[in-house]
Amino acid sequence: MTEAPAPAVPTAAVADPDSQDPDAGLRQLAASTFGLPQLRTGQLAGMRAIAAGRDVLAVMPTGYGKSAIYQVAALQLHRNQDQDKVAPNPDEAGSAGRGPAVVVSPLIALQEDQLDGLLETLGGEAAVAINSGRSDAEVNGAWEAAERGDAVFVFLAPEQLAKAETVERLAALDVSLFVVDEAHCVSSWGHDFRPDYLRLGEVRGQLGNPPVVGLTATASPPVRDEIQQRLHMLDPLVLVHGFDRPNIRLEVVRHLTDRDKRRAVTEQVAALKGPGLVYAATRKDTEAYAAELTELGLRAEAYHAGRKQGERDRVHEQFLDDRLDIVVATTAFGMGIDKPNVRFVIHADIPESLDSYYQEIGRSGRDGGPAAAVLHYRPEDLGLRKFFGTHSPDEESLLAVLQVLRAADGPVKQKALAEQTGLSPRKLTGLLNQLQETRAVKAGKRGIRLKTGAKLPTVVERAVEHAEARQRVDRSRIEMMRGYAETDGCRRQFLLGYFGEDLPEPCGNCDTCADGSAYEEDYDGAAAAAGGEPFPLQASVVHKEWGPGLVMRHEEDVITVLFEQEGYKTLSRQAVTENGLLTLAK
Repeated sequence: MTEAPAPAVPTAAVADPDSQDPDAGLRQLAASTFGLPQLRTGQLAGMRAIAAGRDVLAVMPTGYGKSAIYQVAALQLHRNQDQDKVAPNPDEAGSAGRGPAVVVSPLIALQEDQLDGLLETLGGEAAVAINSGRSDAEVNGAWEAAERGDAVFVFLAPEQLAKAETVERLAALDVSLFVVDEAHCVSSWGHDFRPDYLRLGEVRGQLGNPPVVGLTATASPPVRDEIQQRLHMLDPLVLVHGFDRPNIRLEVVRHLTDRDKRRAVTEQVAALKGPGLVYAATRKDTEAYAAELTELGLRAEAYHAGRKQGERDRVHEQFLDDRLDIVVATTAFGMGIDKPNVRFVIHADIPESLDSYYQEIGRSGRDGGPAAAVLHYRPEDLGLRKFFGTHSPDEESLLAVLQVLRAADGPVKQKALAEQTGLSPRKLTGLLNQLQETRAVKAGKRGIRLKTGAKLPTVVERAVEHAEARQRVDRSRIEMMRGYAETDGCRRQFLLGYFGEDLPEPCGNCDTCADGSAYEEDYDGAAAAAGGEPFPLQASVVHKEWGPGLVMRHEEDVITVLFEQEGYKTLSRQAVTENGLLTLAK
């Protein structure tokens, strides 16, 4: 559960060597070097844990200060590298080296933003980037700065770490910290899953298991769990802060026809004061909405993955500089955007999950001022999302991979496996992920190997079962999106409940609170939390058919449970009570 918000913690202007405060050094560094005289709830705890060699997962909205957590701690480690340190217990935490912090970030634009900030703060060659946007000379210079010990931070994209030579060269640097930005990308439960992220846990091992830090703006409980698993975190400090954004008004507008919905979206956006974002499901729709809004006199542009990189960069820069009123985008736009004055986020189509919806609406109102998040909803649109969310297991390709592994004399490098199977690197990564979940296929430093004696048909069957379970979970997340759109209760209570957070009273800043329906429920959530509920929030339970699960939400007549193999299920409270469907896990 999220800790209650607390006042910012003042940092010390000067570290007193005789101070009894064990965090004095971190406070002083945050204040004097990074200009942070106050630290928000969770920041200091994260810095302290990293400096002590402990893994950390920070789930905080953009603008909260996630980056400062690893930056202050990494600089502290760098400055202390020549001093005697007590090594952390290898059974409890990673072992910090004496080299730079490696920061993995999915977008070059994000890397450059952080790089510029660090160079402005620290100067010299304290931060370098190794990515496809840099010239060979710049990349060589970055490697040289890291190898001389001048670089405290090395930024890379995940695809760079797919190259064996890159990982080997990093391993020689004795990496002190391994930071994974946008860590939800590592989770196939997440809304922005990227296969390139799946190897990061393995890469961490090849770098000597330095402490790992996962950073993300949004992660529901199953996503948090998978991040920890994929990055091989051991007893991490999990920080979840800033989930509730009470300044954002939540609203859903229902429509009967697609034509009515399109007209309503255009009229509403034209009437609102921007800047703002409009999200649409398809590239074609982003272009159509942008054209209509331009005709109405607004400075509007479409943004999607089909546009050239230069065009996307231009739209991005113009929006940040307030030279655009509206960006109409697919989900390709927005990751890492920290523009404080976005006044609204309009969804012309229903998102695939509440995970993605929460992150997208969270791009508004970051200055603390009033903002609006409006979802235009037609029940028929859910069919489109179900189509997008369908990923059928490819049994033929799974078998082809297994046959190559069985025929090999030993471990096979992923590059060689791709060449022998003819599969693209991205598809192969996804297949290997499915196969590794069966525990019959393992990836190590020398490559990928098949467990001795494994029966190929059985392994394929298990991989398919895992994939089908994931499909059921994906479908359940779409149903939770439906539940949000159709609830008569407080939308903020519903949204926070999805992320495992309890809001005891209706928020007063959503459409259902405004029309009074949110106050008509008789169920007393506060009483349930106080012990009057046999299955309280966050309780681990077991269902007779669906197995283990976690209680996520209570309403007047239903209980919502997240099951490991089935996803989100809403259960009748009466049926649960009368038929004994749930028991508390022992």
